[in-house]
Amino acid sequence: FKGENDPDVEGGLASANKWKRLGTLLSGPFMNILTGILLFTIVISQTGIPQSNMVQIAGVAPGSPAAEAGILEGDMLVTINSEDVDSMEMVSDRISQNLGDMISLTVIRSGEKMKFSLVPRENPPEGEGAIGILMQNPVEEVGFFRAIPFGGRLAWEQVKQIVSVPVLLIRGQVESEEARLLSPKGIYDVYSHVREEERTIEDDQPSLNIAWFFGVISVALGFSNLLPIPALDGGRILFILPEIFIGKRVPPKYENFIHFIGYITLLVIMVYVFYQDFANPIQLR
Repeated sequence: FKGENDPDVEGGLASANKWKRLGTLLSGPFMNILTGILLFTIVISQTGIPQSNMVQIAGVAPGSPAAEAGILEGDMLVTINSEDVDSMEMVSDRISQNLGDMISLTVIRSGEKMKFSLVPRENPPEGEGAIGILMQNPVEEVGFFRAIPFGGRLAWEQVKQIVSVPVLLIRGQVESEEARLLSPKGIYDVYSHVREEERTIEDDQPSLNIAWFFGVISVALGFSNLLPIPALDGGRILFILPEIFIGKRVPPKYENFIHFIGYITLLVIMVYVFYQDFANPIQLR
């Protein structure tokens, strides 16, 4: 920006009033986050919203207890042993708790409730599971405008994940390799992996994986830029707060010095991250 650091430059950012400076500094991260929400919304409007509290039968293994009982692909599982089904994990747990014992399942098929009894196997064939079913969450189709709140919710989930990473690292719940910073080279490596996966999708399908990837990147950039770190927008906003709350501006020479130190520190970190991405490229499955 013109006059970003010098309040003596007429018409420059530093010479503007506190509210204009605040608005200008917020606009960049806001647009990044808004772009992420837009991309998430586009993806959701094309793929629908998984109903995580509902369980649908996605497949039935031939000769399995489920097949012998008469359960079909597409059935909606509503109860197990008279207990309401609210997740795939709950179904798996109840089946595991009743290996070798009779259980009852209630499904909805074509709007009609049907009840089946079967015995989960203790030693099922590899890859089939105790009763021989594949489960999925049914998907609700939504239009673009209905998808917007869900796009915003996904952006918020991304922000929460970013905030939780340091805590998870300290607790040892996440490996440092999984939470490493990425340079543009590392981001390109991840993009290439996503692009390769996208090629397995039919040509007439939209590039939803890529849209999702850039949505994650946009939200991460927007939020990270708001962190109160010198040289970033969040760090500059931090120096505006005294002016807003106590009416006194931090002397520009001190503010500029702190931002300079922050800039050099970020530059050193970026050089190190670049080196890591070339010397030890991120491993993707």
